[in-house]
Amino acid sequence: MPEALLLTLQIPLNTNLVFTHNSLKKDIYVLGTGLSHNGSSVLLKNGRVLVGIEKERLSRIKHDGGNDSLTTEYCLKAAGIGLDEIDLVVQCENFVIPSKNEFKGPRVFKNYPDEKFVSISHHLAHAYSVIGTCPYKKFNVLVIDGCGSPYDQCNDENLPDLKELNLNSSDGLICEKDSYYHYDGTKLHTLFKDFSPLNTQKSPWLPTTNHSIGGFYSAISHYCFGNMDDVGKLMGLAPLGKPEIQHEAFYFEKGRVFLSPQWDQPLTTPAHHWEGFKQNRQHYANMAFWAQREVERAVEYILESRLKGETATPLAYTGGVALNAVANSRLIRKGVVNQLYIEPAAADNGIALGCAFYGWLEIVKGKRQIHDGSTCFGSSYSFSASKETINTLKNCSIKELDEENLLEQTARLIANNKTVGWFQGGCEFGPRALGRRSILANPSNRSMQDHINSHIKFREDFRPFAPSILPEELHNLFQDKLNSPYMILVDRPIDSAINQLAAVIHVDGSSRTQTVEKEWNSRFYKLLKTLKKHTGVGAVLNTSFNKKGQPMVEKPEEAIGLFLNSAMDALVIENHLISKQSFVY
Repeated sequence: MPEALLLTLQIPLNTNLVFTHNSLKKDIYVLGTGLSHNGSSVLLKNGRVLVGIEKERLSRIKHDGGNDSLTTEYCLKAAGIGLDEIDLVVQCENFVIPSKNEFKGPRVFKNYPDEKFVSISHHLAHAYSVIGTCPYKKFNVLVIDGCGSPYDQCNDENLPDLKELNLNSSDGLICEKDSYYHYDGTKLHTLFKDFSPLNTQKSPWLPTTNHSIGGFYSAISHYCFGNMDDVGKLMGLAPLGKPEIQHEAFYFEKGRVFLSPQWDQPLTTPAHHWEGFKQNRQHYANMAFWAQREVERAVEYILESRLKGETATPLAYTGGVALNAVANSRLIRKGVVNQLYIEPAAADNGIALGCAFYGWLEIVKGKRQIHDGSTCFGSSYSFSASKETINTLKNCSIKELDEENLLEQTARLIANNKTVGWFQGGCEFGPRALGRRSILANPSNRSMQDHINSHIKFREDFRPFAPSILPEELHNLFQDKLNSPYMILVDRPIDSAINQLAAVIHVDGSSRTQTVEKEWNSRFYKLLKTLKKHTGVGAVLNTSFNKKGQPMVEKPEEAIGLFLNSAMDALVIENHLISKQSFVY
């Protein structure tokens, strides 16, 4: 049994408390915090996101979680307030209800009042992350992930009877597998929840519940790469595979998905290191192809079972499986859903967001605010404030420019096949670089994919890149014309655009697109407008500002470090354009 399950449950699931607020105080602050892997904290001010950060951005350890002191202190500092000014804290982990004072290290809440400290269950937190950010008024909510909370810790109304699900809790923990809700504009209603026993065997493959879609995909990631967290990499590998594995990993019964007893039969030669992967590369590509196909099949079955042909009501989708851009696009193309909102931080990094919105809507009883669509919740940094950082750039040209000249010179660099680090404002919240912490390049230069993978990001050669595009360019570039502001859908370029997008088209002819929203990403949008004047196309190659094994950069000094220690040609930090003196522009 996982070590975390042995911790004592020290705080009750106190979600029935009556919220009282000092009417003389103008602002209400609600802090949501997630303590599972991909940990994060989010601070709301009067029902709107004020600041949010993922722990990995601060600790510099990918998928970091557990103790939330770093992220809590970051939020307080950004807001300019003390812990005593927080009106409510809502938390969520996976298997336990952490102590207010300590969880994998001391927490900052030691002297915080107990009556203002609330815990909620995992899928409920996922659900409220979309309630707080979804543009629709009334909608259904689907949660599919690796593993949620144990049955006994769930806050949902109308929990199913475990006996009706044919589950015996005496065999081990019974945890959330997938959940389906309806939000009527004011209240969340539980429509269907499936549970599964937690896998307590020392299996080399399955890390979660016995029949988890997300757990299955993580298991194949572990098989191919030796890492359960490389599911995004697995999706990039899948198009290189062939349909040679016909084994069905899942079987379906009465609206529920189960892993077949012999689901792991094809897992015969796990890759223990990179050399082993390269020697048998086609096998692992075939495994990734198989895993992707099986996940698509399972997700489609769940949705068809839940919707029962009724597609008029919009669907909001979250949980780690919702980040599978290929599966998402298939649902739209096949007409399984007509209106789909996918929470950008759909994995456990979005748990804190859901905790915060649950606190605001259900405990504070605040009014649901219309979210502006932005995912950029981080703090901004001043490049000029760091003299030590500037001193590391002795052999570089540094120019401080007004916005028009900054955009013009940056666009010219990209058009001339230079690679540019792009660092602007507060960082994105979630796994995708959306124009705040990005590496940019000319999308028409096919050699850029190999160059950036090999000499800037230092990662595997099969890893693809995304195009960020002007929304008004969709009809000129892509077949399905999918609006995709969060880079979690794939589209297919039209024939006449293939050469213009050569570096951002994967081997199967698809592209994971981002349509850049002017309203909340204005400088990035303006850059694309300027770039179109130079190249004739309002698109740019966009990849996350990091190298293999590291989170995206958070601070200017981290961006400068990668810039100086890679083949990146130029770096833009706010209004400063920094270039290496090895070329003239």
